[in-house]
Amino acid sequence: MKHIQVPLIAAASDASLNEISQQLNESGFHLIDITPWPEFAYRPHVQFSIAHCTDAVFLKYSVNEKFVRAIYGRPNDPVYKDSCVEFFISFKHEEEYYNFEFNAAGTCLAGFGRHRNDRRMLPKDTIRIIRHQSLLKTAATGNSSICWELTLAIPLRAFHYHELTTLSQIACRVNFYKCGDDLPDPHFVVWNNIESPEPDFHLRDFFGSAQFT
Repeated sequence: MKHIQVPLIAAASDASLNEISQQLNESGFHLIDITPWPEFAYRPHVQFSIAHCTDAVFLKYSVNEKFVRAIYGRPNDPVYKDSCVEFFISFKHEEEYYNFEFNAAGTCLAGFGRHRNDRRMLPKDTIRIIRHQSLLKTAATGNSSICWELTLAIPLRAFHYHELTTLSQIACRVNFYKCGDDLPDPHFVVWNNIESPEPDFHLRDFFGSAQFT
């Protein structure tokens, strides 16, 4: 099982996303680079940085892939069909977990529950308090792939089914993903490995661990 330390950084939850992005750059990145299902062998280059402040979680994804798609634009649209990055988290020893899924434009699908089939979708007004900044970058000369970045500020209030005042010193179970179900090269890439006969990100037994400092 992989483990990650989530640092407390100086940026406030209402700081500019440019400032948050820079601090996440300085916090370092972790690779999402495991392709558990051989029939979906394509693996874009994906990395993420995560940190927190007193009242928010910050995330930054950096993606380099052959195709970028961002068709969906409304909260709880099926963004996993687009170029999509995902963050799943359960607090302490709870069986319920949150799934936050974002396409390259920052559109979010978010739910809460114990399993794939019992999700309670977060209210759209709650999803709208998550701030995002999407950036499409020019690929290096001779490189046919497309680069994009997504910076996110997720207020603790977005964890709708909890009353969180801080994450400091809290242990969690987490996993991070990249997918693109309807892309020309469908793929399912994970941070902490999953053992299942077919792609399924909703398997809490295969989450890694995280400690918020």
